[in-house]
Amino acid sequence: MSPGSLAPRYSLPSSAILTAIALFLHLMSRTYALGSSSTVAVASETAVVCGIAAGRPTQEIACRRPSSGITSLLTVLPNISFSVISGGRSAVCGLTSSANIILCWDTRSANSTLIPRRIYYNSSQPLRSLAVGDDQVCALLNESRGVKCWRTGHSFQVPPGDVAFSSISSGFSFSCGILVDSSKVRCWGSNSIGSTIQYLFRNQSMSSLVVGGSHACGIDVTGLVVCRGSNESGQLDVPAHSAKEFSSLSLGANHTCAIRHLNGSVVCWGGRGGYSVSQMRGISFGLLVSGSNFTCGLITSNFSVVCWGPGRPSFGSIGAPGLQLGMPGILPGPCVQSVCECGIYLGSQILCGVSGNICAPCGPLQPPGGPSNSPQPVPSESVPPPTSSPSRALSKGLLAFVVVGSVGFLVGIVAVGFCIWQRACSRQKKIHNSVQPTITREISSALRTSSNGHPSRQLSATRRLSSIKTMRRQRSGTSSKQTEKAEEFTFETLAAATEDFSLENKIGAGSYGVVYKGKLQDGREVAIKRGESCPTSRKFQEKESAFESELAFLSRLHHKHLVGLIGYCEDDDERLLVYEYMKNGALHDHLHSRDNVDKPSSPLNSWKIRIKIALDASRGIDYLHNYAVPPIIHRDIKSSNILLDTSWTARVSDFGLSLLDGENDLHPSTAAGTVGYIDPEYYGLNVVTAKSDVYGFGVVLLELLTGKRAIFRNASDPGMLISIVDYAVPAIMSGDLGRILDTRVGPPAPNEAEAVELVAYTAMHCVSLEGKDRPTMADVVASLERASVLCNGDYGHDEDQDNGSHGSISAGSIQLISD
Repeated sequence: MSPGSLAPRYSLPSSAILTAIALFLHLMSRTYALGSSSTVAVASETAVVCGIAAGRPTQEIACRRPSSGITSLLTVLPNISFSVISGGRSAVCGLTSSANIILCWDTRSANSTLIPRRIYYNSSQPLRSLAVGDDQVCALLNESRGVKCWRTGHSFQVPPGDVAFSSISSGFSFSCGILVDSSKVRCWGSNSIGSTIQYLFRNQSMSSLVVGGSHACGIDVTGLVVCRGSNESGQLDVPAHSAKEFSSLSLGANHTCAIRHLNGSVVCWGGRGGYSVSQMRGISFGLLVSGSNFTCGLITSNFSVVCWGPGRPSFGSIGAPGLQLGMPGILPGPCVQSVCECGIYLGSQILCGVSGNICAPCGPLQPPGGPSNSPQPVPSESVPPPTSSPSRALSKGLLAFVVVGSVGFLVGIVAVGFCIWQRACSRQKKIHNSVQPTITREISSALRTSSNGHPSRQLSATRRLSSIKTMRRQRSGTSSKQTEKAEEFTFETLAAATEDFSLENKIGAGSYGVVYKGKLQDGREVAIKRGESCPTSRKFQEKESAFESELAFLSRLHHKHLVGLIGYCEDDDERLLVYEYMKNGALHDHLHSRDNVDKPSSPLNSWKIRIKIALDASRGIDYLHNYAVPPIIHRDIKSSNILLDTSWTARVSDFGLSLLDGENDLHPSTAAGTVGYIDPEYYGLNVVTAKSDVYGFGVVLLELLTGKRAIFRNASDPGMLISIVDYAVPAIMSGDLGRILDTRVGPPAPNEAEAVELVAYTAMHCVSLEGKDRPTMADVVASLERASVLCNGDYGHDEDQDNGSHGSISAGSIQLISD
């Protein structure tokens, strides 16, 4: 994807085993059309082609747009999992894997990032499918099978809520579906052709149905293809065929295409001869999807997409390097979490990123060899040359399946055993609350748990301290405390610099001590962190661990968005660290301190500055995750650990809780961090990853947007504490961002609106409950860089912004017409 993408980048490994997977994927009995659910979708007007990428932890959407004969990869936000997508005239919509959110993208914008519009969110009423027409979006409720529709144009009548459908499809201003109780066709909408089609299908019982511009085709209960509606271009002239010859249909404005069940080949009719598939001879397809004047198919051999027809994007010719769209491998079917009635496809666990399975069809359409749960490799992003002997390739593929499946089974047993052992070792969870004004002091006691009979925090700190000291020895080649670039100070020198650690010089606190402003004898202004003195062994071990951690990490980290370490002092029980002095203090104080709340002159009362600070901090964290060797997890990202220097450049500070990436085995009993910023997955599983820092940074982004603390008191009920995540995310999801923005900054200017909305969507995905649904810090940096460019007015303004179709914080143009 493009650099501005929030989507993690994963390559799809190539393997001969794919031949075996591909040869039976075309047997899947699915029908796709101008506006039906699929894993591939097209927008007719713009020729944008989208698909749900295979083999990734997140089932994200990848899109391509043609431009002067060259395709350009589009950035699609948000970075969350989708089950199915559907396209219409200029919009592509997706139903998330949670089944309770529909997001749509207007593809007419010239921008490389497609900004989503949420048109449905209801956790109590999940959906099962959606169908996008030229100006309407319809979906089926999962339980009642009733229809819900949204429109962008004129009035659009929908069936009553008690009418249940097994499937739906949308065309030009009308939609049709198959009734659950009778298998009859029912149509609705403002286009009178819908009523005509419903009447013409009155004597048929259908097993599937798809809708085009002004006609509909389906497979009846006997397996024959039946088409009804307008026939001005021969789109109803179904070729002579036998029952069950075709397994999949796809309809455009005036043409129809189908996949043959036997070999996956494609045949098209109508369109005045403009949809020749002679060049497709020998290619097997798993699914088809149509725009108004072109059709695209998913090749079963490598899961790439090709298109044909008079309106197809200029992607090259058959056999040429430009045939494929340059997209990643696309899923051949939706990844589902539910139990598959007739088993799953071989390799679906890998295709779905080990999150869900692709269900195998039931009955005679079940793939050769039956369903299986064995993991298999996923396709490459390029198309391999055709083999001269398909049967030989199939035999080799099946043999490879057996070998890889056996290995996968053994690995799975080992993994399960390890997880059980690891869970047995993790007997207790504790939260370490680093100093955070007001919040943690008030609720930390409610979150403490008993440690009787369990590993103590002292033991965890001792183990971690041992690891850090080992790392220091490995880095320096000696056990000496002399680190790479850190000066060693005497206690007397630092006491003199802070006027004997006077309260007047106290400027804050860190994970293990108090921070003082000081001035060294050579005139340098510094910040000196002094560990709290305490005679108890536990406190000493925690202080020692935090001191060693910061000294070990910061002495080898040098980045303009990390607070620099100048030196240290070890004198008996005293542990002190000396840092660069950050004149403008902590971001937390500027957002939440009473002295700054109503200060109109504050530089932070500017969206441009707030986005700049967010970008600065994200770059610092990205450096820790992706450029430090070995990578580092901060573990305590929060607004009080983001400091601002003289030029208001943000720097990440306080590495007292930091870990080397992969160091989880050293602290099985401790979940460290600050309440309100702790990754819920980390707290629940005791496994910290780089995505834990992403969650904390997402909370910081929400603070910058709303001006609220990570946890704050309810204005109407002061006795109730509210999480900023619970407060802000529903508003962002509902498109009501303006309601929660910090009023001290004021409404975003026209050039800032899109930037602020992009930051909001980024924050929303950073605080996803599961780490796999969160972006990487590299992706966050890319998104914030784009937001910064937009905010500075350096990005081209396109016409779509004027009518609210792109980048506006106000509600989108698609309006709800049924509840």
